[in-house]
Amino acid sequence: MSFLDSLPESDPAGRTNLLGLDRSELENWIGARGARPYHARQILSWAHRRGVTDFTRMTDLALGLRTMLFKEATFACPQALTRTADPDGTEKWLFQVDPHNAVETVIIPDEGRRTLCVSSQAGCVLNCAFCATGAQGFGRNLTSAEIVGQLWRVWHDPDAPKVERPIQNLVFMGMGEPLANYRALSPVLNLLLDDLAYGFSKWRVTVSTAGLVPLIDRLAQEHDVSLAVSLHAADDALRDRLVPINRAHPLSELLAACGRYIARHPEREILIEYVLLDGVNDQLADARALARLFRTIPVKVNLIPFNPFPGAAFAPSPESRILAFQKVLIEQGLRTLIRKPRGQSIQAACGQLAGLVANRLPERFRFATQRAFA
Repeated sequence: MSFLDSLPESDPAGRTNLLGLDRSELENWIGARGARPYHARQILSWAHRRGVTDFTRMTDLALGLRTMLFKEATFACPQALTRTADPDGTEKWLFQVDPHNAVETVIIPDEGRRTLCVSSQAGCVLNCAFCATGAQGFGRNLTSAEIVGQLWRVWHDPDAPKVERPIQNLVFMGMGEPLANYRALSPVLNLLLDDLAYGFSKWRVTVSTAGLVPLIDRLAQEHDVSLAVSLHAADDALRDRLVPINRAHPLSELLAACGRYIARHPEREILIEYVLLDGVNDQLADARALARLFRTIPVKVNLIPFNPFPGAAFAPSPESRILAFQKVLIEQGLRTLIRKPRGQSIQAACGQLAGLVANRLPERFRFATQRAFA
């Protein structure tokens, strides 16, 4: 059996998939079956830290407990269909999450560290105008196991060099709007920061959102991770066109939510993601308007050259205009970086992930769903 087929996509026997349960959920599940909370902690460590999903190998568990687990539980993660590599070192994995949908995950190497860009939905319901994922429509939300399973596969890849931490940073910037799938996202965030699982620093996990204001507030209350806002325009008229969720939660509401996030986590700053589109949002007046938005909110601006994809209606801004845009922001006191495109030759750069998405929602339903987040 190859590594890519080492875990089943689903369990035909109807056993509980433990892979997506965080510590408290696993303690509750195991406690309902007569076991102690510390058994859950042992199982968590075996599966996530050591990559052992065969209950018979969890030798510090009693035989009766292992027998029960074998009958009632499993660890199932998405099947990896393909792995492709870009000459710049970026690697893209395609994971099949069901017979009709597959999602993409990207490994980005940079100066001795690797960042994993994880997907949270098959497709995306928000339909941002410059994003290949949104152009695919929406298939469904991923389960917690399907989300963390992307990391599990990469973390425990037997073909990769054996190092203590295969991944140093994790960003929810792949396919889908993470906060639109908050119920599945929340336990995954707990697993990422749990020392018995992956032990990420709270500074090394980033959740990106296009602006689901109520869920930004909920994230602030329940988790301490980095927040990235996919902004792309400094006025409502343009942002309505580029990021349709803005019609439900305009800039004034989004900025207020960013302020509340910082008030809850005063040591943080918001990462502002801004894709530069030729002749659309890349003028010096746009830069000055962007700077005015963040007079009182600590932010770091990440300028992203547009990465074309088949059927895209936009073109990348010329380098000279990107540099001029950055210069204005820096002069206005905003820390500003230009993201270097990575993985373009394999369609793995920002905004290019498409995967395979079935059961796509029609446009009118997509917008109705957006309004439901209001």
